[in-house]
Amino acid sequence: MQKMDKSQKTFREGDIIMRQGELGESAYIIEEGFVEISLEKPDGERLVVATRGTGAIIGEMSLIDSAPRTATVTAKNDCVLLEITKDDFSRRLDASDPVLRMTMQVILTRYRDTLVRSDIRQDMVSFPLAEDLEREYLQESDTIDKIRISNEFLESLSNDEICLHYQPLVNLQDGTVYGFEALMRWFHPERGFIPPGIFIPIIEDSGLIIEASKWAFREACNALKRIQEQTGYHNELNMSVNFSSTDFSSDGFLDNIYNTISETDVQAKNIHLEITERLLINQPAQAKETLNICREAGMGISIDDFGTGYSSLSYLHAFPINTLKIDQSFIRDMHINESSKALVKSIITLGENLDMSIVAEGVEQIEEGKLLKEMGCNYAQGYYFAKPMSEKDVIECVSNWNNDMI
Repeated sequence: MQKMDKSQKTFREGDIIMRQGELGESAYIIEEGFVEISLEKPDGERLVVATRGTGAIIGEMSLIDSAPRTATVTAKNDCVLLEITKDDFSRRLDASDPVLRMTMQVILTRYRDTLVRSDIRQDMVSFPLAEDLEREYLQESDTIDKIRISNEFLESLSNDEICLHYQPLVNLQDGTVYGFEALMRWFHPERGFIPPGIFIPIIEDSGLIIEASKWAFREACNALKRIQEQTGYHNELNMSVNFSSTDFSSDGFLDNIYNTISETDVQAKNIHLEITERLLINQPAQAKETLNICREAGMGISIDDFGTGYSSLSYLHAFPINTLKIDQSFIRDMHINESSKALVKSIITLGENLDMSIVAEGVEQIEEGKLLKEMGCNYAQGYYFAKPMSEKDVIECVSNWNNDMI
């Protein structure tokens, strides 16, 4: 066997991938090659019961219990396998919808029971071959690529290939820098730049977003402290960090927030937690309690991409939100489209009436910035002002900031 990386493994022809009777901690998806599945009968006779090819999964029962392997799997030719560990599977299952999680656990347990009760040597000719079903399913999905990206992300996080860039938020009324939004960036050593729109949903589904968010929050707090000191703004600048519903439901979320703020020596009033509307809908009771505690500590709470999700006025009243971020889709043609302009104005007025700050996202033209200022919008971010930058570039940018851009 030759190891390629943490998730991919190669086996040469004749290698035993898993042995009957041994305990296993991993399952595998076959990316290349064929394997042979065999049983050893009590009298020592070896019985070949199946083969599996590209797209098939083997050793799947090891993901749900510690029972010994029921068969031996041997590489028929050179094979490349994608490993799924029990820990990885458990993390993905824990991050799934509770109903889906319960259903999956019941199905897997009953599947194990069915295997125990049945004679697996019988030919069930009325059913399609398992490998054909698995191959058809995987051809219609992007499962393998998602698993690979998820595993590579975790490795890249350990290798400092993940970083944060910071996009300035500008006070539209006086032109000064109000703060920054921390945005995760992945520069893969082989794939190059991987857009957040690709990897963020994948690490959310896999549960890796919890580890990633902890890292990002600490990194952002440390960066804020350094930027404040090196630009002379001290406690005047703020940092916004994105969190998912998975983060809020994780154990120790609040403890991590409090400990990070304390250990990095930033002030809670300079920290803004950005959440989506989905969090408030999916976990209303838990979200309200957690957000109330954060607000009482002095942190700001922002609704990201406001207007694109569920957009209910009731949650604006029920939850301790103090900032709305208008999605960039409403800003893009605002200066030429009266409907978009009216919608943006309505959100700004809503914010004023509820004593909330308004941030306009995706400002790319001076006309947009001027119109937003006239409407009374508090803050804005976008490529017209500055793109997301490294910490070094942010310090230089803020140190030479022009307050007269609008």
